[in-house]
Amino acid sequence: MRKNIKSLLTFKVVEDAVLIEFLMEKMHGISRNRAKALISNRVVLVNNTITTHPLTEIKAGQVVQLDRSKHKMSFHCKELDIVYEDPYLLVIDKHPGLLSMSNNTRQQTVQTVLNRYLEKGGGRNTSHLVHRLDRDTSGLMVYAKDVQTQQSLINGWQQLVTDRRYIALVEGVLENQRGRICSWLTEDKRFITHSSPVDNGGKYAVTHYNVLESSNGYSLVECELETGRKNQIRVHMSDLGHPVVGDRKYGASGDPMRRLGLHAYMLCFTHPVTGKHMRFETPVPVSFEKCLDVR
Repeated sequence: MRKNIKSLLTFKVVEDAVLIEFLMEKMHGISRNRAKALISNRVVLVNNTITTHPLTEIKAGQVVQLDRSKHKMSFHCKELDIVYEDPYLLVIDKHPGLLSMSNNTRQQTVQTVLNRYLEKGGGRNTSHLVHRLDRDTSGLMVYAKDVQTQQSLINGWQQLVTDRRYIALVEGVLENQRGRICSWLTEDKRFITHSSPVDNGGKYAVTHYNVLESSNGYSLVECELETGRKNQIRVHMSDLGHPVVGDRKYGASGDPMRRLGLHAYMLCFTHPVTGKHMRFETPVPVSFEKCLDVR
């Protein structure tokens, strides 16, 4: 449904500015906290796109609008949460069980959910996949709002990403509290990834791990990726003899959580357009903690 034009308070940007400061000036000197609340409540649009970061840089010629209607656009989806949004990209927290994208246009995926959300906002943007998470892995992902931003992120991914970490719940107690795993990974026709300690023509993969807690026959392990290969953490944990919980494909004995024990909890990168350092972190899933709880 189109917004009633009377519900939109509209300002034309005359010179470059920062969004929160622009709103404070245009809205008769409202407090910084009030301006920040308006932005975080998803009622501020820049060129018809909801903008949720108060330090977004706005340019001369752009249009800033404040939606004063009672029926504000909101986002509700049990399968993912929007952690951050600006005119160029979205950072989301994906729940387990949802595909990143699919060629089946009728299938619910992160991409279809985001496209419906962006369409509802009245803008011209659509979501564009930057990197994937397995269906049963949860955690942080980045989607671009346009092809140019997508290509900037994909082409510069290794340089732009400064830190990327996962939390893995694995079976058993690891012999070493921390370590480094390196091997060459190849995938067979059954889409199973195999690991070799020597170069066999596969892709070189390096994972750094640190045990955070061990209890009740499980270990909570922080995994930092030096490389980002398909199924890397799952295969490397299996190499150690401690497969990820619920990962029967790579040797897990059980599935107590009815999901894979892998969560992408930290993502830090340089914004491909603004150049700003972005840092996002999500908590350890409750189901992981319950497995560790011996009470």
